[in-house]
Amino acid sequence: MSRKNCKFEEYSLDLFFDMSSRKSTQIDVQCQFCQARGKSHFDDLPQEDLEVLSSHKSCISYKKGQTLFYEGTRPMGVFCINHGKVKVFKMGSNGKEHILFIAQPGDFLGYRSLLSEEFYGASATVIEQAAICFIPKSDFLSILNSNPTFFRKLMKAVCNELGIMEEKLALIAQKSVRERLAATIIMLKETYGMEGEGSDVIDIALSREDLANIVGTATETVIRLLSEFKSDGMIGLKGKKISVLNPEKLIHEADFYA
Repeated sequence: MSRKNCKFEEYSLDLFFDMSSRKSTQIDVQCQFCQARGKSHFDDLPQEDLEVLSSHKSCISYKKGQTLFYEGTRPMGVFCINHGKVKVFKMGSNGKEHILFIAQPGDFLGYRSLLSEEFYGASATVIEQAAICFIPKSDFLSILNSNPTFFRKLMKAVCNELGIMEEKLALIAQKSVRERLAATIIMLKETYGMEGEGSDVIDIALSREDLANIVGTATETVIRLLSEFKSDGMIGLKGKKISVLNPEKLIHEADFYA
């Protein structure tokens, strides 16, 4: 192992022990009674496996801006989101973030790097108050190896995520910035839903910079295009949140009919 990789591994270990030592932020969430479990890959695990997870995992409360792991560090386990949202991103050579996706309750983080025995290919930072469980590598792999159904489900999830990444790359390559922004707003609406019944406000608050990092453009461009979309009656703006006023027109703007 190179000195560089050794430093990455040491840094990852330091991050893990720092996380597990923050007693004041640790909370008690039992897997058997976790409301987010129904949305996760753990939804149909046997009772005995859930008990193993609950007895070995830790659940930490995170504030906005705290980082779960950094690109280039070694995975020590798997993160499962109980509540809150986390952005997963790569850092470009110019120092600009490129957001790959935004994880929400029930989502796993870090398991692809863990399974492939590679360093993290991206970083993960909390974007709203969150509770996130950490499952040590040995316990996660033990359940994976003893449960063929869970193993198949996880492999299917990996393939599905790779397919989504391929679609996103095609979207970036084939569509204009205006079309990509419209498509991103639609994606946020379909993925995160609305704030409540009868609401037209998407249930996620993103800074203009984060939105630009998803679309793959400059923040100034996103601000200008959002203003144009608002003037055209497609969306409304409420601080960091976006309301979808004319979804049909927004879909047409994204060129999904082409």
